[in-house]
Amino acid sequence: MSTNERDLIVGGQAVIEGVMMRTPNAYAIAVRKADGTIVNTAAALPKWSDKAPILKLPILRGGAVLLQSMGLGIKALNYSASEAFAEAQEAEAAQIEVALTPAVIEGEGDFAGITGGVPGLFPIPKKKRSKDELKKGGTAAAASSIVFALIFNVLLFIAAPLLLTNAIFVAAGWAPQAAQNSTATAGKDAGEPPAEMPALRRTWNSVRGYLHPVRPTVGFNLIDGLIRMSFFLIMIIGFSLLKDIRRVFEYHGAEHKTVFTWEKGLDLTVANARPQPRQHPRCGTSFLMVVMLVSILLFSVIKFDSLLFNFLVRIVLIPVVAGLSYEIIRLSARKESGAFFKLITRPGVWLQNVTTKEPDDSQLEVEIEALKESLKLEPKTSEPELAPLS
Repeated sequence: MSTNERDLIVGGQAVIEGVMMRTPNAYAIAVRKADGTIVNTAAALPKWSDKAPILKLPILRGGAVLLQSMGLGIKALNYSASEAFAEAQEAEAAQIEVALTPAVIEGEGDFAGITGGVPGLFPIPKKKRSKDELKKGGTAAAASSIVFALIFNVLLFIAAPLLLTNAIFVAAGWAPQAAQNSTATAGKDAGEPPAEMPALRRTWNSVRGYLHPVRPTVGFNLIDGLIRMSFFLIMIIGFSLLKDIRRVFEYHGAEHKTVFTWEKGLDLTVANARPQPRQHPRCGTSFLMVVMLVSILLFSVIKFDSLLFNFLVRIVLIPVVAGLSYEIIRLSARKESGAFFKLITRPGVWLQNVTTKEPDDSQLEVEIEALKESLKLEPKTSEPELAPLS
């Protein structure tokens, strides 16, 4: 392998019983099936910026890369679920005598990947479908999964922290006008005879005082960010207790070990990958920490006296926050030994003690195969650049 080829920055994503590995212009997904064999699929991955040159501009390119990565990640999860549980699904289908209206289709549907394709959770139609039908269903499943993920993340990581922070500031008296209004509202409610006001309305009037808009400051956004990160940590730690998710975290660790092996110029073998660290500074968890910091600073400048507007601006500026965070990682990654890069990625490296687990040799084999397959499709003339986060 030439030095120029080794300059390529690779990344990936752990999936069910496997991994998706990416180079700047290609990707490959490798999965270990129930019978122990490894299957893979690989393809070139044209950049969106090749079709729309405007997406090469700073900030815009970050948003484009992340959206493309999200779509590819959902596709990889659907593929891994269908392959990892294919034999179990076929065995289950063989026992079913009644053809079911295909609300849930073999290896697809809104629940594929979310449930991990657990056999027996839904009956599986025995009838095999054409490749065109499978492709169409897979596209619909990927689209619906992305929409669900976006709505879930908006509610959990934007709406809930914003409302809680607003309520904390009102309750603590850090927003004098809001506190006075809240007290006045509460006093008015207290004087109302219970019989003259329905319980639901009394409850709403009590809650409404805490929803009085607080103009965000750096302190407001800092608490908002801490609440958001607390939700994330609770979710990740909870997931880590599940056996199937722990397997995904082991593949996550194997992915990092394989990336380190590549970056150090070593042959891609299990023996070389085994001793490598399982925490990598360019992991997506490091990116999330940068996103939180950028959000705190940006929304301390762009702020409104309306709670609704403060919520909407956080949604509208998601691509801007992502783009700025991507540029920070991109610039700092050019010198990974630098103090700034180490500073902004250190919290993410700490968090990887939860999101990665020590893999076994069989998992390393899957990671290595995926990377080798993606490298086969990488043009020999590729310029070194920042590939997706590992």
